[in-house]
Amino acid sequence: MAVTEYETATEVQAHRRTFMTFERLVLFGVMHITLVLVCLALAFFGHLSLIGLLLGVGGTVALIAGFVVSGANREL
Repeated sequence: MAVTEYETATEVQAHRRTFMTFERLVLFGVMHITLVLVCLALAFFGHLSLIGLLLGVGGTVALIAGFVVSGANREL
């Protein structure tokens, strides 16, 4: 059974889409961990608990919204 050029191109495109999705997931994870660490530093070392909480909640919502919007506009 011979593999056609179309099947190979489709597999490469599916692999690329999976890789890009995984890359975005890892980037989101790293950015969210950084945000949480900054908020914890504000709360414990800076004695600004309310600002840390607001920054954490707002930053998480902003990260999610940013990744959803950027993912919707990206063509593979």
